[in-house]
Amino acid sequence: MSPATNPATNPTDGPAARAEPTPNPVADLAAALGSTVLVCDGAMGTMLHAAGRSLGEALPALNLSDPALVREIHDRYVNAGADIIQTNTFGASRVRLSDHDLGHRTEEINQAGARIALASARHEYVRRPVLVAGSVSPAVSVRRHRHVERRAAVESVREQIEVLASAGVDLIILETFGDLEELLAVIEAAAEATSVPLIAQLTFGPDFRTLGSGQSPREAAAALAGAPIAALGTNCTIGPQHSLAVLRELRSHCDLPLTVQPNAGLPRRVAPARFEYDLDDTYFARYMRQALAVGATVVGGCCGTTPGQIAAVARTVREYRDRAAPTTSAPRRVEPAGEAITVGHGEPEHQVVVELTPDPLGDVEGLVDVATQLHESGIGLVSVARPLQTRAQVNAVDLAVHLHHRVGLDVLAAVTTWDRTIMALQADLLGAHALGMRRIICETGSPPLVGDYPHTDGIWDVDSIGLIELLSSLNEGTDYYRLPLSTKTSFEIGARINPGSHEPERAEARARDKIAAGAQFLITRPVYELTGVRRMLDAIGDSVPVLVAVSPLTSFQEAEYLAYEVPDVTIPPATLDALRRARSGAATAGLELAAELVAEVRALAKGVVLAPTSDTVAVVRRLLSH
Repeated sequence: MSPATNPATNPTDGPAARAEPTPNPVADLAAALGSTVLVCDGAMGTMLHAAGRSLGEALPALNLSDPALVREIHDRYVNAGADIIQTNTFGASRVRLSDHDLGHRTEEINQAGARIALASARHEYVRRPVLVAGSVSPAVSVRRHRHVERRAAVESVREQIEVLASAGVDLIILETFGDLEELLAVIEAAAEATSVPLIAQLTFGPDFRTLGSGQSPREAAAALAGAPIAALGTNCTIGPQHSLAVLRELRSHCDLPLTVQPNAGLPRRVAPARFEYDLDDTYFARYMRQALAVGATVVGGCCGTTPGQIAAVARTVREYRDRAAPTTSAPRRVEPAGEAITVGHGEPEHQVVVELTPDPLGDVEGLVDVATQLHESGIGLVSVARPLQTRAQVNAVDLAVHLHHRVGLDVLAAVTTWDRTIMALQADLLGAHALGMRRIICETGSPPLVGDYPHTDGIWDVDSIGLIELLSSLNEGTDYYRLPLSTKTSFEIGARINPGSHEPERAEARARDKIAAGAQFLITRPVYELTGVRRMLDAIGDSVPVLVAVSPLTSFQEAEYLAYEVPDVTIPPATLDALRRARSGAATAGLELAAELVAEVRALAKGVVLAPTSDTVAVVRRLLSH
């Protein structure tokens, strides 16, 4: 999926305000759960807490008092890749709201919660189906459930469900239920009140028993086997590891589609009334990958989880969907040539990126075919380089978005600053973000040589470091001039470095400046020896992942041209000699040299970027089979 930024300034502008609102994206949720995996969002309450709100206040009331804040969180989850976002209505039943003297505003608060979420999910810039789930909790907390008469509690929740259903939500998630009998009663009441699909989620303690009534997952599965629900699962209280154990037990005793939304581990108290979670995104996604293997069809997060973790889960789910996608031909086993890499946040799990260059004749379909073959070979991430020709070509970012939607690959795209004003760069970047583009490689670039004097007509409002700073500002929710935006972007910021520079100290200082400006990963220019790479890695340390680009040489002439006519390219004399001696076999010799280099790079750096200049698919397969 590709997340899409919502640039609307009115946080409560819902589908009804548009002439042609987006229809319900999934007419049959049960069928969808049986055929695909959906990513649910993460925490709402702890995200509001992180924004300065007290966990002791009636957070659903923010739907009325601060809808922009609620909308921003929804947008961030949509941007992160969530297929389902949940309304800010956890605890919005009349009984709970009455504890804050807000019971008389129950209908208003729930309607506003649905309206805000629907506006985020159905915005015209969201180019994929996003479901809105009405979040419904028990009428009271586990600690207080004995103090409220069961019937009153159930009626209070039923009222909330009716309001959310009439407001247009796609489904209802009954979440964090610790009392099995209460959940059963609520399911029965909800089924009588609405035909909106229901997902039921119980919360278990570290002893793998429900918090309110003490049932095991096996007992819960047996009790809910015939209930009118679309899926059964677990959320809250425990983290990924324990949630996975509960899920496995549910799978052993249940045929329903399963859901799981763990907490982000245990919180750390940083002040008397302030809590923080710091669970690693990669760790969280790794357990969600195991949950998919168990059979989960909805995966997301609960307390403490953030858009960063949901983005990691979304990447994992995309990989899973790709592997599980049916084909029209007989099934065959595909040996993966490589996998996607997570750049920008956390440790990369995989190490292969393939760089594609726009065709000089504008053959987009040909590049789509190449990308498709790469995807079928196991490549999960491609980088689209900036055009190098003087003729009109497809913009690298536009092409990257196109490849993502057509082929399903994750993408990076180069953005250069030459001949672009700050205002144009900002507009292009915000537009790219709205269409799902996340990973940007910042380059200064140079205009192509078209006259007697090189680069005399270029416009450089900023160089690559200024572009990094611009992206960092957008991620913080402000533009280049520090004026606030309606929402924050979530770009992963990359930059080029040059270990082959003939001025290594200057190149190393430049790399450090890019990291200081906000670069989250670095990609080298194509290298032909590793002495400069080792020196560069020693100079900048391991503060960000470094991916080393390798481009096989195809002839002695090409190598000689690069060595002598292109600034800051270092090609060892032994390489030049080997290609000269190979004569007509120079392309094969260059491929062998590159394969040896790739093998060394994979043991040295965080990742490798393969940049063939021709016959991309065959070259990639050869380089990765060495």
